[in-house]
Amino acid sequence: MTGEPTTLTGLEKLLATIKGYPDPRRASAEWKQAYKLLQKTPLPPARASHVVGMRDVAGLSGLIDQLRAPAAAPAEVPDTETCRRALRAFRKRLSLTVLDEESKLGHSPLTKGSEASVAAIIPPGEWPEAVWQELVRQGKLRCIGHGFYELTK
Repeated sequence: MTGEPTTLTGLEKLLATIKGYPDPRRASAEWKQAYKLLQKTPLPPARASHVVGMRDVAGLSGLIDQLRAPAAAPAEVPDTETCRRALRAFRKRLSLTVLDEESKLGHSPLTKGSEASVAAIIPPGEWPEAVWQELVRQGKLRCIGHGFYELTK
């Protein structure tokens, strides 16, 4: 599933190191490295965050197995109409978030207030993760991690 064999090898080595600890939850540096490697994979960011945050050795092993196994059948690919509607909702939510941020009263009166703009948002929850992954695959969105997506330029 992952295009980088070095990522999978690195995760396997980190898992072996973590399992070598008497208390695997104490392997902070290894968990941080595992998280960085998991961010490079196509796994859902929320799932990777949960496994690392909970210091779940069995969950990490499951993620590695999932990466090692070839994708048998791709998940249900959303149709173009669904992707189009989801992208329209994403753009609308992004524009509303930007307007909300720019209308804050806390900005200094000596500045324009438009220097810091919202770059990424968590997409609307009405559509499943597969829709957002398909839009990333099409190049219309970019996943920046932790469930946040931004429009491509």
